This record gives sequence, C-alpha cells and structure tokens, in this order.
Amino acid sequence: MARKMNKLEKFAEMDKLPNVIQADFSEVFRTDYKLKGRWSAEFFGNTNPVVLELGCGRGEYTVALARKYPDKNFIGVDIKGARMYNGASTAYKEGLRNAAFIRSRIEMIGSFFAPSEIDEIWLTFPDPQMQKTRKRLTACRFLELYARFLKPGGIIHLKTDSNFMYIYTRELVLHNGLTMITDQSDLYNSGFEDEILSVRTYYEERFLGQGMAIKYLSFRLDNKNTLVEPQVDIPRDNYRNTGRRVAFDDQQG
Repeated sequence: MARKMNKLEKFAEMDKLPNVIQADFSEVFRTDYKLKGRWSAEFFGNTNPVVLELGCGRGEYTVALARKYPDKNFIGVDIKGARMYNGASTAYKEGLRNAAFIRSRIEMIGSFFAPSEIDEIWLTFPDPQMQKTRKRLTACRFLELYARFLKPGGIIHLKTDSNFMYIYTRELVLHNGLTMITDQSDLYNSGFEDEILSVRTYYEERFLGQGMAIKYLSFRLDNKNTLVEPQVDIPRDNYRNTGRRVAFDDQQG
C-alpha cells in the first residue's frame, strides 16, 4: 500500500502542478495578480466562459464540472491546500486543461479577476457561519465583492445541507430584489432533474446518509444597488442532533 502523503508533501507537490496557483501574499494584497483579466487568453488559451467554485474543498465539483463541460473553464478556490491537492492532482493526471485551482483566502479573490471575467460562481456546502454574518459566503459584503468580477446578470449557485444558510440566502435574495432562478429546499426529493446538480461530493454523500435534505438556490446578481442584510429571525441548525458538525469538522482538516 502506498504511503499517504502529509500536508507539507502535498504543498510541495502542488508547487509542481501547472494547474495550481499558490500566490504569495505580496502578489495579491492590495494589488492585482498578474493573471487578472488574462485568464482566458494566457492561462486557458481560449475564450470559453470561466466558472468559479469558491470554497472548493477537495475539488470534486470543479473536476466533475470540467469533465462534463469541456467548453467551459473551471477554477476551484480554497485556502486548504492539503484538501485541494486531491482535485488538482486528479485534474492534472486526467489532462483536464479546463480545470485550475487557486490557493487563497476568498476575501482576496478580487485581486485575481477583472470586471466581467467570471460567468458563474458555485458555493458548495460553505460553512453557514451562524454567529458571524460577515463571514458567510452569501453575505452582502461577499456578494458585492463577487459583483466586481461577475458578468452582469451572472449566476450564483448555492448547494448546502444547512437550513440556516438556505433560509438566510433566500431571504437576502428576496429582500434585495435579486432574480431567483431555482429554489429547492429538498433537492433530491423534489423531482428537479439537472445534470450538474447530480454531482455529489464525498461530504454531500455523508450528509445524505445522515438523512439530511440538500438545499439548492440559484440566482442572478443583477441588482447593482448597495445590498442590505435581511432582518429576519432564522432557526439555527442543530449540529449536535444532525451529526453535521462531526462531518464538517472532518472536512476542515
């Protein structure tokens, strides 16, 4: 049996992968990364749409989408390099030239992309951050960040097991007059068929195995006015009873 690589070994291997960007802090802090506005021409070598997966974890969704849609380019973003290695190495071994990965904090993502450079954004099972509104990946501050590089009317997709995250995001979309495209509170028992949504990550399978409903929202970020947080009381997820906290903590390693 092959020896399992540790984190430092994975970081070293990722430095060798041509489909991985591990920018130094000095390259992105209050400055533009060298590929900003040039991803299609200089990195992918085509004019196909570019789709981001923010908080990509192991990169399963990024890789699966790249396999299904060779006429689109996909970039997975996460700060956890040891997890990202799995998807990045798989994409490289399979010769998926339309799949790339960026190791960075999502707060810095504006340094990487120019206005209208991104066509869609996927948020797959982000931490709901129930105690910290500003850290939620669908909070106003993040949506306003995405608006800087998402094409006008660009689509944001959210898949989550968290009822809190689902209700919060739904209320924010409605409160701000954004265009809701799809709203499914129990995706796999809804009869809603979609080839992309059929992709299931490792942790998604675990959540489903625990009897947890998967929620899905897609909406257009088409309101250019300043966004406002919804003022609603949202029931908190009970991680202890559902078992999700165990799975999520596992994911953070």
